[in-house]
Amino acid sequence: MREIVLDTETTGLDPYADHRLVEIGCIELFNHMPTGRQYHQYINPQRPMPIEAFNVHGLGDEFLKDQPVFAEVADDFIEFIGDDSVLVIHNASFDMKFLNAELEWLDKPRIPMGRALDTVQMARKKFPGSPVSLDALCRRFKIDNSNRTLHGALLDSDLLALVYLELLGGRQHGLSLDPNARNDDAGHQNTRVLGPKSNRLEPRPHLVSDAELAAHQAYIESKVKEALWMKKNEA
Repeated sequence: MREIVLDTETTGLDPYADHRLVEIGCIELFNHMPTGRQYHQYINPQRPMPIEAFNVHGLGDEFLKDQPVFAEVADDFIEFIGDDSVLVIHNASFDMKFLNAELEWLDKPRIPMGRALDTVQMARKKFPGSPVSLDALCRRFKIDNSNRTLHGALLDSDLLALVYLELLGGRQHGLSLDPNARNDDAGHQNTRVLGPKSNRLEPRPHLVSDAELAAHQAYIESKVKEALWMKKNEA
């Protein structure tokens, strides 16, 4: 199952009050585990960045004016999230409102709200009455968020992916032993790999030899006395 952990940053709270997207960050999960593929894009909002938003995101007009507008990156974004992947979002209604407003202005199909899985709602059900902000959940699950001095879509998506796995029941939830589990490197613009492949164990290139089997049998006979599995079944 493919999921996309997604976060956006914006100039304000309402796209229909002249506020726009300034950043999108996405991390791909397969069977609840990160694959290393991600999408990250800054966006020119085509309007001044309010000082209160600048204080939260650290993205100023000089930087954003050199970024592409949403119309230039919309197709790459749509291609990355695909047609049916679940979108894991913290406070999904906010991000979906902005994304769908931007798509609507380009006469592109809206993303169905049914594709969104809201981790705020998950956390409220799991911890009723407790704070459910991303920072609060990082503290609860002892996830290091010390780099989150400013809000950033990709960093927040990375943290949310860890929080989401904890909300599911632990960071090994859904651990796939399927050797055919997808971990492709098919490229997208603005797609990068998180971490070196050299950290992964390579599959053993050959079967156990007769000599290795004999050595193992000799070791068992010398070290393990009267093992049940070595006794012959009695009639």
